[in-house]
Amino acid sequence: EIVLAESGGGLVQPGGSLKLSCATSGFTFANYAMTWLRQSPGKGLEWVSTVDDEGVSTFYTDSVKGRFTISRDNAKNTLYLQLNFLKTEDTAVYFCAKPRMVHKVTMSSNRYEYQYLGQGTLVTVSS
Repeated sequence: EIVLAESGGGLVQPGGSLKLSCATSGFTFANYAMTWLRQSPGKGLEWVSTVDDEGVSTFYTDSVKGRFTISRDNAKNTLYLQLNFLKTEDTAVYFCAKPRMVHKVTMSSNRYEYQYLGQGTLVTVSS
């Protein structure tokens, strides 16, 4: 059984920081590029960031560049997203996502590009 379990969300003031984690099991984590998506209230899924399977190449949507950092620990089968300088518009449920194909870097907001999403973790940025 494939499991993606996000954690680390919470309530934070504008300008604050959080670190999200996604613990995985049931597949060979090191063979897959991994992605963070988010969904804000009343909006659709938005692609946020992707890291390749080795953790060398990283990709970000423009609105989070310079503020968010994606990383992974293949020994621990865990994906991370460091969120800094948070803004109210970052409020969303954040999901980690596993693509369908090994080694393929997927940077899409389309749910069907991903084989699995976790249950999500809520990040609320508010004063």
